[in-house]
Amino acid sequence: MAEITIDLLRNAVSGGAVALRSIMRLQPVDGPGGKVFPPTYAVTAEHKYAVEERRVGDRVATTVLLDSVASQANRAELALKEGWEEGELSFPVPYVDFTDEVGVDDLGKITVLDAPHRFADAIFRDSLLDGTLFRLSDMGRAITDARPGNATAMFRYAPTALLFGQWDSTGPKGGLGSKFQRAYVSEIVGLDAQIGRKVGSRIDPLQIERDAAVAYEHSDPAQGWTLDRADAALEKGGKPKTAGSDGRPSEINHGNIAPSIDSQSGGVTISEARQTTVISLAALRRLRFAGASREAEVAARTAIAALGVAAIAYGYEMDHDLRSRCLLVPEHTPALELVRRDGSTPEPVEVDRESAARLLSQASERAARAGIVWEDDTISLTPAPKLLELLRRSREVSAREPVESD
Repeated sequence: MAEITIDLLRNAVSGGAVALRSIMRLQPVDGPGGKVFPPTYAVTAEHKYAVEERRVGDRVATTVLLDSVASQANRAELALKEGWEEGELSFPVPYVDFTDEVGVDDLGKITVLDAPHRFADAIFRDSLLDGTLFRLSDMGRAITDARPGNATAMFRYAPTALLFGQWDSTGPKGGLGSKFQRAYVSEIVGLDAQIGRKVGSRIDPLQIERDAAVAYEHSDPAQGWTLDRADAALEKGGKPKTAGSDGRPSEINHGNIAPSIDSQSGGVTISEARQTTVISLAALRRLRFAGASREAEVAARTAIAALGVAAIAYGYEMDHDLRSRCLLVPEHTPALELVRRDGSTPEPVEVDRESAARLLSQASERAARAGIVWEDDTISLTPAPKLLELLRRSREVSAREPVESD
């Protein structure tokens, strides 16, 4: 199997292929037939999982969604962030820096790869660039005006938004803000899913009886709860507020919990899992860069595609620990397929961490030589005073509210 090269990628992007595709087969960490726990959704249905019938090859299989398109995009972004932080991948990553802000410094740096709406997120909108609200800065105005028909500014300052998609719904144009199509689409599904059950119980070492006393919410949030009605927080009508629904010890995590069987979210067994990732080169070819030559546009699109290749390679090395009790292990190393528009057999190519980093470096250098460059300077914003005040007030409210038990 050949290794992916810059020339191979450039030819694919310029029209030689419709997409790059990666299909990864995975198994639960405890082996074939092991139980995994998908994300939960519905709360009133027979179970809480996204189950559907899909055609797999020449048969129809019952499948369960293990990781959605949106979740996979977030994981890919974190993989790119890891490579960027390690200094192995070089591309613009704007961020809002909270590290010097008293009381919220625990937030650290929130990058364009962390923010839910990427560079169009309200976190960036409500931050300052060199003392100016971001949207009013030259960079912010350029980002606001960027369109698929002229993506030069977005490419310069936040190229990952062109790969993972972005809708500028928080900008001055609201719902009419620019939309960039998602070019990177990935999901993980489990095949031949069988819905399971799980059991639960709790034995209290103190053996506190469920009707031993009534616990009230304490008027001092730091105290949590009290048995003395005089110290209890009061409801609007002046009645002492019980801890939880009825004030039983179990509401404050004391006492036994009777054994139970959960048939709604008891996990699933599967024959295997499949991660399918597609980088749409057709979508990238719709991106235009005003005033640029055709060769420069191809070079810019190739750099974006190289980011997607790096996301696949680095994501593989970050493992597939999707959530508690859902760790999957690949059955093989990652490989890409060039999917051509004539329906011919896809051409497989190898990719790993080193080759992906090299590919990205070469692609960005070619784009720069063609006149479409990534921003070299650090793009660091600071939260605006109004955002900091909102944060602090929100944390004050959170500190006053009681913590609900599971």
